Amino acid sequence: MSQGQEIKCCTQEQHRESEIQGLEAAQASEVMEEIFPSSSHPLVPGNLEEAVVAGTHSTPQSPQSTYTSSTGITATSPSSQEEDSSASSESDESSSSQEEEDSSASSESLSDTENLLSDPLEEKVSLLVQFWLHKYQMKELITEADMIDVVIKEYRDNFLEIFRRASERIELVFGIDVKEVDPTSHSYALVNKLDLTYDASLSGDEGVPKTSLLIIMLGVIFMKGNHATEEEIWEILNMMDLYSGRKHFIFGEPREFITRDLVQEKYLEYRQVPDSDPPCYEFLWGPRAHAETSKMKLLEFLTKIHGSDPTCFPTQYEEALRDEAERAQARVAAGAGTTATARASSSASPAASPSPSEV
Repeated sequence: MSQGQEIKCCTQEQHRESEIQGLEAAQASEVMEEIFPSSSHPLVPGNLEEAVVAGTHSTPQSPQSTYTSSTGITATSPSSQEEDSSASSESDESSSSQEEEDSSASSESLSDTENLLSDPLEEKVSLLVQFWLHKYQMKELITEADMIDVVIKEYRDNFLEIFRRASERIELVFGIDVKEVDPTSHSYALVNKLDLTYDASLSGDEGVPKTSLLIIMLGVIFMKGNHATEEEIWEILNMMDLYSGRKHFIFGEPREFITRDLVQEKYLEYRQVPDSDPPCYEFLWGPRAHAETSKMKLLEFLTKIHGSDPTCFPTQYEEALRDEAERAQARVAAGAGTTATARASSSASPAASPSPSEV
């Protein structure tokens, strides 16, 4: 069967796959907002952990509206008697206005989704992602010529835009990068984000990369102070439509995938919270995650998806810098140890025995 037959255009299955990819991207974006509160809601430097753990998204208020005392009591500012007298009517109007806005927002959301799925370029984006995943499963390189001949076709003038959108989607949904490996032939390969190596052994029967779930879990653990309770992890996973006991079309049964694959492969550590009664459990980075990636790489990736910058989160950024410095020191020490061992081995070698002709 030719590649052209394998990648069929304008079918119900392709349309459904486009919807699924769009849903996964939307869910991933929602998760990013939960891990990183919106940049439009400023945070006090150093208090990111509290904001993430509490799941709070502060809403800016006018200076004269309300304030909350240290005891938690909320009071109205006495700045205007007219505001107090009209509070009730404004509340009714606000409630009615909010309902209209919610209804309008819902209609706009449906309209945006319909427009997205009817966009011919978006259909090509979906097909290109499928084509890349097929190549990933076959462990084959991807050429620009193949992408144009098999997928892009009559939209070759829009190739760069389609390629850009597809690259962003496959990074967001599947946690993999599209990298050019041969500029001469314009050949590309799909590579695992953050230098994680587990895809080959844990990709499952379909060969679909599952890096994104691991990245999300590592990110939640890091942002919550290097350990996250089981309840906190499942709160985030539920936002991705991942539920214990329910099979997911990419990850399978998520609890089994986490415990059988990620924990047993030492990407995650699962342990009882010390002194917890009744006992509760938490996740930490496993030794393999520490060995293969770093806090800085993770922070850079997550903030890129979130549309911010690592320096926007000073507590995590400073910790990541310390981690980088410790890793550099460890590499220097390991190199010095290897050199010393080699020298000691060389000096301990016995002198060469004379040849028979020399005796």
